[in-house]
Amino acid sequence: MTNQRKPRGPYRKSAERREQILQAAYEAIDEYGERASLQDIADRVGVTQPALTYYFPTRDDLLLAVLERRDVLGRELAGGARRDRTMIDSMVAGTRHTTGHPGLTKLCVTLSAAATDPQSPAHGYFNERYRRLTAEVARDLEERQRTGELRADEPADHLARVLLAVLDGLQIQWMHDSTVDMAAIVETFARILAPLAGAGNAEEPAG
Repeated sequence: MTNQRKPRGPYRKSAERREQILQAAYEAIDEYGERASLQDIADRVGVTQPALTYYFPTRDDLLLAVLERRDVLGRELAGGARRDRTMIDSMVAGTRHTTGHPGLTKLCVTLSAAATDPQSPAHGYFNERYRRLTAEVARDLEERQRTGELRADEPADHLARVLLAVLDGLQIQWMHDSTVDMAAIVETFARILAPLAGAGNAEEPAG
């Protein structure tokens, strides 16, 4: 098997510095939301603001990189749940990731709304994000339909869109009112998606 060489010298140091900046931005935004300043992020790493622009030319570049990290961590959390638990457990794990990081959640909601404008720097990112998420969720739901865990009388891609809409909508409601119990509500929604009484597991999804 061919060994992959790790970056050395200045390339390795550059990659490490970029990672330090990204992690500092992630933590600052998690704590302060969009109010986190570039100066605060620079201070956490021990660099100047101009040094940030070497790795992230604009503030939008840095914010989108933070959101990408949030998505990766969220997928890892949900992925672990899918391997060992039910769909309800997977959805609840996702809501806990949301409520555990309010600053990042607010950033995602705010940028997502602004990104509906085609001129927004985040427009392409969110278009691709929803395309990818829908495809990933639909594949998971199709497997659950085959195993009988999920009702099979509706197309998986439609259910995937509805599921994402529910989670996005709950995020906004929770931001307005932190007493909204997202985990309990997604459990209710998951029960709605359970197989219909009297429906056989072999029923094919509507296509």
